[in-house]
This record gives sequence, structure tokens and C-alpha cells, in this order.
Amino acid sequence: MPSEPKKTADQETTTSLPQTSLIICSRDRPRLLVELVQSVLDGDETPSEMIIVDDSETPNEPLAAMPTRGGCEIRYRWNHSRGLSRANNAGIALARYEVLVFTQDDALVTHTWFGSVVRALASGGRRTVVTGRVLPMKAEVAGGFAPSTVSDDARTIYEGRPRQDILFMQNAALYRSAADEVGPFDERLGPGTPFPAAEDNDYGLRLLNAGYRIMYVPEAVVYHRAWRGEEEYVPLRWSYGVARGGFYAKYVSLRDRYMLRRMVGDFIGHLMHGTRRLAREPRLAYGDLALALGILVGAARWGLMRSKKVT
Repeated sequence: MPSEPKKTADQETTTSLPQTSLIICSRDRPRLLVELVQSVLDGDETPSEMIIVDDSETPNEPLAAMPTRGGCEIRYRWNHSRGLSRANNAGIALARYEVLVFTQDDALVTHTWFGSVVRALASGGRRTVVTGRVLPMKAEVAGGFAPSTVSDDARTIYEGRPRQDILFMQNAALYRSAADEVGPFDERLGPGTPFPAAEDNDYGLRLLNAGYRIMYVPEAVVYHRAWRGEEEYVPLRWSYGVARGGFYAKYVSLRDRYMLRRMVGDFIGHLMHGTRRLAREPRLAYGDLALALGILVGAARWGLMRSKKVT
């Protein structure tokens, strides 16, 4: 992550933000998790409480023993469970405050991130949800990559039914009233499930369907760490495709073609993109083709799961 200026004494005493709960979920990434927590605590402004829901095989003793720092209470919860959506729901249930902010264990935040995302939420009001930039970091291993990033530099407000997914839980903030209205994260989606992604796609769509607007603020920046190796690229794209297919199938209806059009467009787009790339960029091409095929498999898997429940 690019270097940033250190906090001044004046910045360290800033108390202009509302009381806020930051929710971080993690599984078996102890070093990344500790470094993320440190980057939050090094920020110009920090949350009232940091809730860490850790689904790892073993507890993170340094975090479990970490005291309150700079007015931020560290609340570590070792769940020893599985599923990012389930962990997000646990974090929301534990949160004491009305403003909920989210990031994830393979991110690092900038010094100004927390203040930027919370102030944007406060300015937007209770019917607004905020998300921001997710920029890639330099590779930490040979062929390392950050799989999910967004770098647009224009503030944008999304309402209704956009043609893309625009909520990134690595960088998000909302009021508890929004979480109460739309309900919990769908625990059938997300890492740790047979549909190992798309939980934020689903949550974003539900918020938009409930009449919320999602505001993208480029000044709220987190960095997605490129810790995954080259050999993980195609399998991860397959997993993303399976999850997207399940997400699309959850909403597909012949009476409402919105999601059907999105699913078909996503499948065809990645299929054509992969085919065109085969000669010059084979790894990226295989990733596109794996994602396209995964969409079909995920949609079929979701349909089969739903039909079993009906019978």
C-alpha cells in the first residue's frame, strides 16, 4: 500500500464521527487479519468498537488479548464456524451501535478511509448505503493477484436496478435500520458455502429492491491484497461463476426478466471474452471460460437445491 503521512496529535483526538461498529470477518488468515486490524487502528479516525468474528480453526490469541486502543474497543469473537454470510450476521448481532461499517481480512485500509466512509453515510441519510474504492496491491507472491477490485474515480449514486453489482463488503457502511429492514445475509451464499461468493451481490440487490440507494464514494479507499498465487486464479474464477449462477437463479423469473437478462449477458460476455483471449492471454482466457461455465453449473445447482426443498 502506498505510504501515507502519519497522524498528527490533533487528528488523533478527532471525535466528530458518530458511534460506530466496524465488523471484520475472517477465516484462517491470522497474519492478514492482524495487519488489517493494525491498519484500522493507525487511521486518522477509528471506530467506537471493532468486532472481529473469527471462524478460524484456532483462535487468534494476540487479537483476543488486544486491549482498547485510542477509544476503539476490540471485541474478538472466535466462532469456529463456517460461512462469511453467517459471520456477517453474527457481527451485526453483536454490534452495539447504529452505524455499521464492514471490511474483510485480506484488505488494508488507508488512514482516511474510516472517516470518509462514515461521513459519506451520515451525509446520505438513513436510506443510503455507502461503498467505495477497492484497489489492488502489489503481488505478495509469484503471480499474485487481487480478484475483486473497483477503481472508478467518480462519485456515483445507484438506485433501482443497475446492470452490475455495486456493493463491495470489503468497503461498505450502512445503518442498522437498513440491516433490520432487508434482513440477514443469505447464508446459502458466500465463502464457506457451495456458492462461495456473491453474498454482497445478493445483499446489494435486496437493499436496492427495498428502495435504498447505494452511493459509491471514491475517496473511501481500501486495498485488496494480492496474496493468492497464480495457480489459484482459474479455480477462483470458477468459484465466482458458480456463486453468480446461484445468485442469478435465486431471482430468475419468467414474469420478471431483469435477472435472466443479467445472467445471459454475463455468461455470453465471459464466454466471448475468453474465446478472444485464448491465443494471447491463455490464463485470463481460461479464467473467463471457467467463470462462464460456473454460471451455468451454479444456476443448475441452485435450481436442484430449490426443487429438493419443494418436494
